[in-house]
Amino acid sequence: MKELTKAEEQIMQILWKIKKGFVNDILEKLPDPKPAYNTVSTIVRILEKKGFVAHKAYGKSHEYYPLLSKKEYTKKYFGNFMTNYFGNSYTALASFLAGDKNISISDLEEIKKLMDEEIKRKKK
Repeated sequence: MKELTKAEEQIMQILWKIKKGFVNDILEKLPDPKPAYNTVSTIVRILEKKGFVAHKAYGKSHEYYPLLSKKEYTKKYFGNFMTNYFGNSYTALASFLAGDKNISISDLEEIKKLMDEEIKRKKK
């Protein structure tokens, strides 16, 4: 599976949220300044060629819908991210997050709580 470009990801985020829609529906959800209709249409067709979306035809109009869920894409993308940036090491990721000056103590405590709960669950 190929990684999405920023423009493609922006369109996919909208399709994941609205579940299905025509180009005008997608365009309506994009922030200002909005791209041209043809630009959005082109991006959606590229997503279709890449296997991320499909469509249902209503005459000349096409209603587009995602072929994979946001969770499925996130899992695949995160796997690539882990490999490319952290050598597939969750310890390296945790170390990076713990050392980030922008992360709050409450966020670190929440992460620790989630990890403790997952450890207990996996030990059962």
